[in-house]
Formats: sequence, C-alpha cells, structure tokens
Amino acid sequence: MKVEVRFAGLGGQGMVLAGQILGKAAVFDGLFAVQTQSYGAEARGSAAKSEVVISDKKVWFPFVRKCDVLIALSQQALNKYVEDLKENGVLIMDSGYIKEAPRSFKGKIYSFSFSKIAKEKFGNEIFANVIVLGFLSEILHLVSEESLKKAVIDSVPSKYERENLEAFDLGVEIAKRLKG
Repeated sequence: MKVEVRFAGLGGQGMVLAGQILGKAAVFDGLFAVQTQSYGAEARGSAAKSEVVISDKKVWFPFVRKCDVLIALSQQALNKYVEDLKENGVLIMDSGYIKEAPRSFKGKIYSFSFSKIAKEKFGNEIFANVIVLGFLSEILHLVSEESLKKAVIDSVPSKYERENLEAFDLGVEIAKRLKG
C-alpha cells in the first residue's frame, strides 16, 4: 500500500499543518510516512503545499509525483496541481474558493465549502484544514480516526485543541452526510 496526498492552497489556510498532522497519524498507526512542504515568502496569501507519502514499506522518494488525493483550497492551487492527480484519484476542493472545477478529470470529486463552514462554526476559516482532515478520514480511511485525533492534539496549540477536535468531528459528519 502506498498513497500520495497533496494539500494545496494559499498561505494561512493551514496546508502545511494538515500535511504534518496526516503524516504523524500515519506513523502513529505504524505506517511509514514522509511529509514535505513548500510555500511562498509571504506569510499569508502566497502558494502553499504540503505532500504526504504514506506506505506500509519504507518510503525512498519523499516527493509526490502523481497524487492519489489532491486537496485544493484555492482556485490557483487546483489549476496548478490538477494535472498531477492520478486519473482515478480523489479530488477534495473548497467550493467557496473554487469556482471552476476540472472538466476532464475522471476520478471522484468532493466539493464542499470547508472555509465557509469553519467561519460560521468557529468564527475563523483557519479551522477549515482540520475539517478537511476529518472529511478525508471518513471518505478514505487512510489512517485511523484515533491516530488523526491524536496527531491533531499533538500538533496544535493546547488553547485551540477543543476547537480543532470539534472541527475534525465536523468534517467526519459532513462526509457521512455526503456519502448518504
């Protein structure tokens, strides 16, 4: 088993943190994981991506070539990385920021306004990344929900732990509703 995941968006959307959390969760589950990241010089608003390779064997090449899963939280990120998504891959995108979905993509597309629901529920869009992690957890079961929650607790400031765990659970519930 080997899965390549790319989180892409703008600086300030928590793409790097989301990748770190997913990578930690994989390790907590006894899997091998490598996480890499890149972002612009500005703290907010520039391109940001985080890549995670999860495997049951050692990971010898740390970068994503063709991702199985692309999480895109901005139109720019989607436009830039959709070509790197495998034909039968999974695309999860924020419908609040992405107005033009790819027409030629044949894989599974999930579109939800993660940022909007984060703003409504928590007063800040910054929780959208953890909502996405909960959503991803329920849709694909790449790692256990227990390990993802443990990784969230291990990765966020303790004063935001409760909100992040609520955001994670909200993402799981959104996915359950979408799956029917």
